[in-house]
Amino acid sequence: MTARRTTRVLVVDDSAFARKVLRETLSTSADLEVVGAARDGLEALEKIAELKPDVVTLDLIMPNLDGIGVLRALPPVGAPRVVVVSISDENSVLGIEALQMGAVDIVQKPTALATDRLYELSGELVAKVLAAGASRPRLGELPAVRPVPRRAGGRTRLVVVGASTGGPQALTRLLTALPADLPCAIAIALHIPPGYTEALARRLDQACAVGVFEASPGAKLVPGQVMIARGGTHLRIRVSGPDLTAHLDETAPRSGFCPSVDVLFQSAAEAVGSAVLGVVLTGMGSDGVEGARAIDRVHGRTLTESEESCVVYGMPRAVVEANLSAGQAPIEDMARKIVESL
Repeated sequence: MTARRTTRVLVVDDSAFARKVLRETLSTSADLEVVGAARDGLEALEKIAELKPDVVTLDLIMPNLDGIGVLRALPPVGAPRVVVVSISDENSVLGIEALQMGAVDIVQKPTALATDRLYELSGELVAKVLAAGASRPRLGELPAVRPVPRRAGGRTRLVVVGASTGGPQALTRLLTALPADLPCAIAIALHIPPGYTEALARRLDQACAVGVFEASPGAKLVPGQVMIARGGTHLRIRVSGPDLTAHLDETAPRSGFCPSVDVLFQSAAEAVGSAVLGVVLTGMGSDGVEGARAIDRVHGRTLTESEESCVVYGMPRAVVEANLSAGQAPIEDMARKIVESL
């Protein structure tokens, strides 16, 4: 029998205590092997070249070379997958930049004054590092994404999008290709810790022709605008007179996630019926299947990101295997696919 291969991990953090806790935490999994540690970005790049880890846990604020500098220096082929371990209140903008640059996921660590609480992150950290180790390695420079011109509007009033692992980069590539005069609204549920979606929305709003904003209670969804569910809060779509509005719900996670793709999709199907188009992008797990089923019941359609461009082909695969996908496209072609499907 072939021995099961462990995921080799390099821990990068300028705090000696954090390095100790992260090493101990990761070592609790038989599927993970901590092969080394680095105290700053320059040492991290040396250790990556020497040890060739599968995954790097990366602090963002470090002396000599910070985490963003490390990500910029990684080659497009053969680089390890990166899981950012960051303090959201202080580093949310940097955390989002790291995710848009290709970091696979993010773990929110306690403030610098509560470092002893790092041990509380053990389950989440191990799960996300294991997922990163199983994710698709980058095989070269990402294909270019070309802006898509508007076509005549059709029956679609609302596009709902779900994403998880690898989602911020996928959303960046999707939304920057959409035309400013998109004839429908977009609502997004992304699996991301609380404290990051406002920064993500601001960065996307600056980069995109469509407007992008974080959901707030009662906010209207209008054509050419993109609403992103707030981290840690479900987003439900409601009909209010002639308008579609946001309802924020802090109830328990659905299938472990809040915001939940299923919750968003199901509420959209109830609100607009067949005038909804679902889109399921890269991510681990099956969140979105029940939502796609609800969309199918009202005769709407759901598109899925194809395996070739997914960081993790989990959520799209689950929709495809449930026979609920009306079409697939790699992320560089998804904007065109959406516009054609309106």
